[in-house]
Amino acid sequence: MIFTYKDIKINYTRSGKGPSIVFLHGFLENLSMWEEMTTVFSKKYHCIAIDLLGHGNTECLGYIHTMEEMAKAIKSVLDHLEIKNATFIGHSMGGYAALAYLELFASEVSRLVLLNSTSFPDSEERKLNRTRAIDIVKKNPNAYTSMAIANLFAEKNRTKFRKEINHIKNQASRTPLQGIISALEGMKIRKDQRATLSGFKNPKIILSGKLDPVLNYSQNFQEAQECKTKLVSFDGGHMSYIENKKDLLFELQKFMDL
Repeated sequence: MIFTYKDIKINYTRSGKGPSIVFLHGFLENLSMWEEMTTVFSKKYHCIAIDLLGHGNTECLGYIHTMEEMAKAIKSVLDHLEIKNATFIGHSMGGYAALAYLELFASEVSRLVLLNSTSFPDSEERKLNRTRAIDIVKKNPNAYTSMAIANLFAEKNRTKFRKEINHIKNQASRTPLQGIISALEGMKIRKDQRATLSGFKNPKIILSGKLDPVLNYSQNFQEAQECKTKLVSFDGGHMSYIENKKDLLFELQKFMDL
């Protein structure tokens, strides 16, 4: 479905009836990553999956997509659907957008799931890496997306999930250059949201890969303790929805039944 926000098109899907769950994908992904999850959860819940700015079939809104701007775009869709309260499940960048939403519209978040994500801001080293990535993607976007996707999986899983990796690479190659750069710029300048996460008193959970090549697992462990948030870890990388599919589904169902 298409909704117009600030003269751009935002793509989303909805299915099922019941309490609402908002699914937010990660960088270089789109809402199709959630198809298996929404098929399961739509039996009991109203599931909304949204293509974030510059991804999937949602258009770009400028040259820096801040997490706050993404949150406001999400808010516009939920207002259109007359949804006043929802669980937010965000993968990677989707988790950053969910935290920005929580900061801006706290009363509208009933539960929060950070999947392979963090409330920590980028380190200085990570910011430099994003700047380098922007330079690379300007020269050869397809080479960049291909390399970036493979590097999200635990090294031991890259052969096992070759088919899935190729599918995601194909999806990522459709992300417009402006969308890639705008997201990298937005993630690079995102806020430290530890206080936001710590202050959220409703059910919250961090789902983390012990072998995540992108996020430091020990930092996730520290974050969970500091922000009084439950941590569940998997034996995999940054793509738990593929690498640890059954375990992830089990943990999400358990969390929603709290």
